[in-house]
Amino acid sequence: MDETAAPPSGGTPSVGRSPVGTSSDGLLLAAGAGTRMGRPKALVVDEHGPWLTRAVATLLDGGCDRVVVVLGAGEVEARALLAADPRLLPVETPASTEVTGASGADPRLLGSGAPARVSVVVADDWADGLAASLAAGLTALAASDPEEGRVALVTLVDYPGLPSAAVSRLLSPAAADLPLGPTALRRSVFGGRPGHPVVVGRSHWADLAASLIGDRGAGPYLTAHAAEPVDCSDLWDGRDVDVPA
Repeated sequence: MDETAAPPSGGTPSVGRSPVGTSSDGLLLAAGAGTRMGRPKALVVDEHGPWLTRAVATLLDGGCDRVVVVLGAGEVEARALLAADPRLLPVETPASTEVTGASGADPRLLGSGAPARVSVVVADDWADGLAASLAAGLTALAASDPEEGRVALVTLVDYPGLPSAAVSRLLSPAAADLPLGPTALRRSVFGGRPGHPVVVGRSHWADLAASLIGDRGAGPYLTAHAAEPVDCSDLWDGRDVDVPA
């Protein structure tokens, strides 16, 4: 990955301006211990700032109406990073935010009181792998909002080069043949290689969460259900960062 690429805009992210009529939730998975990195990736800071806050700002800039962050390892420090960034306020971090596996989501996590730009979910089984974090995020989203037409745009914190233009493209009505809505499944591709972000319509959330195992993410489900590819190779290389530079 070219880590010298320009970071997302430092201005205030736009909120509530999904590029299409369908409402979109950004779902940022940031719970892992980052063993090869030597620290949780949610706590990595480079010359452009914290990966965590940069990713949240990118999702908001790209058109997500709100962002749900799934935390685990380094949760306390990660919350502090979110709360310290004025671009992201208000950040909703209730005292009780643990979600066990793919069940037990607390409806208070999202949408209580004044609308929050950013909400935090803590997956207490994050050490079980990526599947646990994704299931926790999807379950919390489904429990918190009655709107059936929503989509979730899912990505991971270890893509510091993700540009907001890629988020916008995944949410664009022109990006795929099928409309963006509750049945939508879209995945970024880079020279034919699948990657992130991915889009999962609400009607798939429960089935996807139920299918997740170990350290596998949404990939097998997206393949089995013929997710539409959205080429983003002209925007960036789509590679994650697993080890220190």
